[in-house]
Amino acid sequence: MTYQRLLGLALLLTGIAGCATSSRTAAPAAQHAPIAPGKMVRERWMLFDAARQRTIPVMLYLPARGSSKQQLKPAILSHGYGGRNTKYGFVAQTLVAQGYVVASIQHELPTDAPMPTVGNVRQVRQPFWERDVQNMLFVRQALARKFPGVELNELLLVGHSKGGDSAMLFAEEHPALAARVISLDNCRMPLPRAARPRVLSLRSSDQVADPGVLPTPAEQAEFGTMLVQLKNTVHNDMWDGATKAEKQEMSAAISRFLTK
Repeated sequence: MTYQRLLGLALLLTGIAGCATSSRTAAPAAQHAPIAPGKMVRERWMLFDAARQRTIPVMLYLPARGSSKQQLKPAILSHGYGGRNTKYGFVAQTLVAQGYVVASIQHELPTDAPMPTVGNVRQVRQPFWERDVQNMLFVRQALARKFPGVELNELLLVGHSKGGDSAMLFAEEHPALAARVISLDNCRMPLPRAARPRVLSLRSSDQVADPGVLPTPAEQAEFGTMLVQLKNTVHNDMWDGATKAEKQEMSAAISRFLTK
C-alpha cells in the first residue's frame, strides 16, 4: 500500500470525512489529458486580518508569465478538515488552465480548537464554517488589491468536504459575490437552490450527503446544478493523494463545468 493510500485510510479512520457510508459500486475512472505543470507558478502569501487578529496563510497559483494573455478570474480553494492548503495542486492546476488565479487558504491553524464530532452537526460546526467564510471574504478583497485587473464578479469557490460546506455557506450568505461554486463531496451544508451561483458537486463513491443537501432532479434542471458521480473515487482521496486516473476524472469534470 502506498503512502498516499495509507494517509487516506488514516484520515478515514479518524472521522475526517464526516459523511455517512454508502455502498455504491466502483467503476473505472474516465481519462483526461493532464495539464502541463510548467504553465503554473506558486507563491506563498501570508495575510493578517487585523479585525479578527487572525493570520491567514494562502498558497497562490497563477499562470506562468507569458503563458496566458486572458484577464484573470479569481478562485478561492478551501481544504477538507484536517487537510492542508498546499495539497490540492491538481485542482489548482486545472483552474489555472481555465484562466483563474487561485488562492488556496489554510483555514485551520495550530491554535484552533478541534471541530466537534458530537451533537447536532449543523449547529456545532456552523461557527467553523462561518470562520472560513470570513477568511474567504478577506482573501477576496486581498486578491482585488493584489491583482487590480482581476474579474471579481467571476469569483469561483472550490471546497473539499468541510471546505465545500464552507463554500456553500458563503454562497447562501453572499450569493451576489460568487459566480460559481464547486463542491468536492461536501455532505452537510445544502447546495444553493438558485440560478446564481452556478454549482457543480463531485460526489464520491463511498459517502452520502445528509438529507436535503443535494438538489432533487427537478431542482437540478431548474437551476442548472451539475452533480457528477465519481464511480471510482472515495471521499478521502479527493486531494493530491488521489491516483492519476482519479485526478484526471475530477479535473475533466471541473473543466467541463467551467467551459459551459
